[in-house]
Amino acid sequence: MILLQSHSRFLLQTLLNRVQNLEKGVEFDNHWVEFDDVRYHIQVSLKNPHILLLSVSLPTPPPEAIFFGGLPSGAIEAIKAAYGVIVQILDPPRDGFNLTLKLNLSKLPPDEGYKHALLVKIASIRETVLGAPLRVILKQLAARTAASNMDRRFAIVHRPNESFFLVPQEFVEARRTAGLNNAPSCMWSPSPPLELKGAPAETLSANAGFVTFVIYPRHVEGKKLDRTVWSLSTFHTYVSYHVKCSEGFMHTRMRRRVESLIQALDRAKPELEKSKKTVLSRSFKRMSLKEGRINSDS
Repeated sequence: MILLQSHSRFLLQTLLNRVQNLEKGVEFDNHWVEFDDVRYHIQVSLKNPHILLLSVSLPTPPPEAIFFGGLPSGAIEAIKAAYGVIVQILDPPRDGFNLTLKLNLSKLPPDEGYKHALLVKIASIRETVLGAPLRVILKQLAARTAASNMDRRFAIVHRPNESFFLVPQEFVEARRTAGLNNAPSCMWSPSPPLELKGAPAETLSANAGFVTFVIYPRHVEGKKLDRTVWSLSTFHTYVSYHVKCSEGFMHTRMRRRVESLIQALDRAKPELEKSKKTVLSRSFKRMSLKEGRINSDS
């Protein structure tokens, strides 16, 4: 099973190249788009080679999602906690983007291992921002506490034309076999589950089905929290990736099968053509009686 990495590979490679050539003045201005309609813009100027501007555009939020200053709930706190003094949030952000960060690369730690880990975390800005509200709720789940002002149904940004709801509930964990204790329960239904009763109609109609995960405190304890946040946030992309891989695998097998059949036909063709040539190559010479007498006299 292949899991998607939380960091942007292109962004990480760009940061590593910039850090390795920090003293060289370069001008860099690049845009790119990654899965789930997340857009990036990175810019470096000759005047300030140590400063890097990173802008991020998020998917269009559903109408029921809670946004503060164009960002999901808890995103500002998550950015400050993750990056510290290296990153400064610019207000307002660049036009067309939800977030613009000013990175001071000269403040990176001297230790190479810690520096690389921090750059990987910066390249994971998508997870930090979009996973912020999910992380807050799952932390409360791990601590077995719930905020008194938390709505019974909490919507977060997921993908365009798709909705992602969190519904805090109290369950009694059932004892199951050891092999199933590590995985959350997963259910699919063509109709909205009862937990989404009262949700806006537009969030329930533009959907091909509903997938429900039941998350218990054991799934978000300790280091499991980051993995759970990322897995839930990228569930659609993860499924789409493996579906496309399966299609590619089947197409590859079909092409190999067709090639083997063509090779079998090609091996059969030469024998057939050879037999045809043998029959067609037979020739007869008609001799006259006069020629026969001359040959006999000689």
